Amino acid sequence: MLKTEWKQQGFIDEPVAEGTDLKAEIRRMCDEKQAVILAHYYTTGDIQQVADFIGDSLALARKAAETDAKIIVMCGVHFMAETCKLLSPDKLVLCPDLNAGCSLADSCKADDLKRYKEEHPGYKVVSYVNTTAAVKALTDIVVTSGNAKKIVDSFPQDEKLIFGPDYNLGSYINQITGRQMLLWQGGCHVHERFSVEAIVRLKQEHPAALVLAHPECKGPVLRVADIVGSTAVLLNYAVEHPEQEYIVATEAGILFEMQRRCPDTVFHPVPPEMSEGQVGCHCNECQYMKMNTMLKIYNCLKHEWPTVEVDEAIARDAVKPIERMLALS
Repeated sequence: MLKTEWKQQGFIDEPVAEGTDLKAEIRRMCDEKQAVILAHYYTTGDIQQVADFIGDSLALARKAAETDAKIIVMCGVHFMAETCKLLSPDKLVLCPDLNAGCSLADSCKADDLKRYKEEHPGYKVVSYVNTTAAVKALTDIVVTSGNAKKIVDSFPQDEKLIFGPDYNLGSYINQITGRQMLLWQGGCHVHERFSVEAIVRLKQEHPAALVLAHPECKGPVLRVADIVGSTAVLLNYAVEHPEQEYIVATEAGILFEMQRRCPDTVFHPVPPEMSEGQVGCHCNECQYMKMNTMLKIYNCLKHEWPTVEVDEAIARDAVKPIERMLALS
């Protein structure tokens, strides 16, 4: 029986015996319970090492749809766990910390999108995967940063489209496709902190380095980047060109896999710009992704909680745009 305080805080903080090898115990329980651990590139290195599979949002969605495991442990943020449940409704989906949210998903509420759709009849909705299941249920097709251009290009050129919630990604897709999609005013709190000034300073120190940037960054940052792409695209470019030096404008978790696969390559993370007097995290990390810890993974496997559920009525509609995306990807 779970303690009341565990339920209230959204995760289990039960301590383990001193000397416990968490990695070994996690892998033992995965084998015993037929569980699979999926981890996003933005989680910490120890979690990426213990995971069965690491990837970006598109790769994780595919893996969730394909796995024959009985239990899925999603080490990412809440909307990713919801996506797993939508694609594998008969599986037990665990989220190490239910508080691991997403500023981008939070920027678009289902009720607000519903009103916006009513104000713009005749428009189809293209939603970034960084959205809640309730928003996906109001969506015609879901995209990731890796396939957004391809999917938007699949619509007739004169199709009326609403793109949300990431304004920066939508603006970038408008630019490279020649579209005039209506853009939701949402953004990622990590990627919006990157600035041209910070990149220029790094370029002055490392003039030979190429700039890699995620399309959730603001337009001025993307305009000074050499390569713009999803986490998977940026990673693959670095792997294919290990002789280069790189300045990286995305969440710092990707550097673990970049360095693992390119041990002799030099990567320089772009620090975020903080306004005068601003307090908070002075690193390019997502505090929500970092809510995932080895202890929380161990405890959620041990107790098979916290679970992620999606209302059946919402799930029926929310899974359709994800399946449309996967069919086109």
